[in-house]
Amino acid sequence: MSTLSGRTAVITGGGTGIGVACAKDLAAQGAKVILMARNLERLQAAAAEIDGARAIKVDVTDDASVQQAFGEAMADGPVDILVNNAGIAAASAFHKTSLEEWRRIQAVNVEGLFRCSQAVIGDMMRADYARIVNIASIAGLRGGAYIAPYVASKHAVVGLTKSLSLEYAKTNLTVNAVCPGYVDTAIVDNSVANIMEKTGRSRDEALAELTKNNPQGRLIRPEEVAEMVTWLCSPLSASVSGQAIMIAGGAI
Repeated sequence: MSTLSGRTAVITGGGTGIGVACAKDLAAQGAKVILMARNLERLQAAAAEIDGARAIKVDVTDDASVQQAFGEAMADGPVDILVNNAGIAAASAFHKTSLEEWRRIQAVNVEGLFRCSQAVIGDMMRADYARIVNIASIAGLRGGAYIAPYVASKHAVVGLTKSLSLEYAKTNLTVNAVCPGYVDTAIVDNSVANIMEKTGRSRDEALAELTKNNPQGRLIRPEEVAEMVTWLCSPLSASVSGQAIMIAGGAI
C-alpha cells in the first residue's frame, strides 16, 4: 500500500514548478491531490496529468477566496496535508524598493501562508494525522543583496514554521519548512532575464551568478524538492517538526 493512501493533500502554487512536482510525487504515494493557484487554466492542465487530481482557483491574498477554495477542498472530508508553495519574488536595490512592492511580496509569501494554514489548522490539530510543509528558501536562512523583501518574507516563513511546530507539538500535526537554493523554475527564469536586462550579461553569465553559492554549481531540480516534501508528509517523519531543511547542493 502506498504510504499516503487515503490522505488528501492541498498544494498551493500548484500550477507550475515545485508545486506540480510536489503534487505528482504525493500522488505517486497514494495521496488525493488538490492543486490551488490563481491561474485556473494552468491548474487544470497540470491536474489533467495527475490521476484523480482536482484544480481549485484561489488567490491567497484574499480572505474570501481562501475561505471559498478550502471550503470546496474540504467538502468531502478534511485536508490531511498542506503544502504552502505559493510565492513570488522580485529583485531591486533596497533604496529603490517601494512600500507597495514590499507589501505585495509579504501579502503572498507570508499572509497567504497564514490564511491557508488557518483554513486547515482547526481540523489538523484534532486529527490523527496531519502535515504542513512550507516551501521557504535558502533566503530564509541567510541574507541576500537586492532581494530584501523576499528574504524578509522567507525568514518569516521559517519563523512561523518553528512557532507552529512548538504550538502543536502535543498533537499529531508536524510543521516543517523546506529551504531550496535556486530551483529550475519560471521564477528563476525571470531572475535570469532580470539580470540580463539590468547588467547586460549573457544568459550563461546570469545563470552563473545565481548558482555561484551552490557548491555543486547547478540549479536544483523541482523533483528534488518534491522528494523531501513527500518524506516530510510520510508516517516515517512523525518525529520531525520545526525543521528548516536546506536543499542547496551542500551550502551551509
